[in-house]
Amino acid sequence: MGRDTQNVNNTENRIDWGIIFCVLLLALIGLAAIYVAGSHDTSSTNIVKLLVSQFIWYAIGTAAIVVIMQFDSEQLWKLAPLAYGFGIFLLVAVLVFYSRSYATLTNTKSWFQIGSLTFQPAEVMKPAYILMMAKIVAEHNNQYAHTLHNDWLLIGKLFLWTIPICVLLRLQPDFGTMLVFFAILCGFIVISGVSWKIITPVGVAGAILGISAMALVATSEGRKILGHFGFQAYQFARIDSWLDPSKNTNSNSYQLWQSMKAIGSGGLTGTGFNVSHVYVPVRESDMIFSVIGENFGFVGGCALILLYLLLIYQMIKVTFETRNIFYAYISTGVIMMILFHVFESIGMNTGLLPLTGIPLPFISQGGSALIGNMMGIGLIMSMQFHNRSYMFSQNRDFS
Repeated sequence: MGRDTQNVNNTENRIDWGIIFCVLLLALIGLAAIYVAGSHDTSSTNIVKLLVSQFIWYAIGTAAIVVIMQFDSEQLWKLAPLAYGFGIFLLVAVLVFYSRSYATLTNTKSWFQIGSLTFQPAEVMKPAYILMMAKIVAEHNNQYAHTLHNDWLLIGKLFLWTIPICVLLRLQPDFGTMLVFFAILCGFIVISGVSWKIITPVGVAGAILGISAMALVATSEGRKILGHFGFQAYQFARIDSWLDPSKNTNSNSYQLWQSMKAIGSGGLTGTGFNVSHVYVPVRESDMIFSVIGENFGFVGGCALILLYLLLIYQMIKVTFETRNIFYAYISTGVIMMILFHVFESIGMNTGLLPLTGIPLPFISQGGSALIGNMMGIGLIMSMQFHNRSYMFSQNRDFS
């Protein structure tokens, strides 16, 4: 009996309750925000269905965390190529077996559909991609010293494994999700030890390229040029609505304009829970921050951002405590994934960034993104659960 109690206590000590607390609080905020959005936009029957569906996704995500955290770093190392390959398989399969109804609605081939269940494979590709990138960086740094030649070699390897994902996402097309993968890639390049003699000029070149693209958007001839590189009319419309949201408030800018009105009407402390005066289309998913901004105002929005920062802090803390270089790279990818989602989602709701359809982690309604983020949390939780310092050395091989 005493041994059983000791085993239970040991298991509890290996679980990072700080991370669980943050995710649980975000989930409760999400359910409350979805309830507010649903109660003003749908019938009472659909509200119940919406909440039950979201609760089921939370349960599935929790199960994913429990399963993933059972794998230690050596097992994750061996599973990385398999996970990446399976993710690529799903991205190829969705181009053939995509939901026709969703394709008509969204102009993308991004979703599987079985009955009423829909799923976006790109979301589960994110943690698989993170695992693979972490393995590549750790393996490279274990074999090569940091020289300019070797750093360029590492960047080449990272891009080599990223290009297939970008090509498949371009065929869907899903530019917003592609941006998430680029954000994760940038995080890996910065944290991998690549020389700033490479990062600085590449960063400057990227900034120049971005500014040049924005300049091209401003002219009809420039848009023709960008059209040859795959930019679509709806993407130009989103940029137009971002640059001047008050111009077409009855068409392209309607969703963004309504979101900004809702957040603005919240003022400092908000209108109060479930008090909504402004209609925002699809606010239960991509525009969920408009609900929080309207109901709880500037104070509520800042509190939510602080909660995300607390979650990031907990992730960084457990990474340093684990002292495992492979886990450190995994943590980098997960943190970049969540940070970019938060930054882009809140930015597009407030008009600071163009609309890209990026959900708010653990809060927005929907299962695919939630499962992907929960899988990322599972990878972080694995660090504490298997607190063993598998440091890389010249005589240690995880392959």
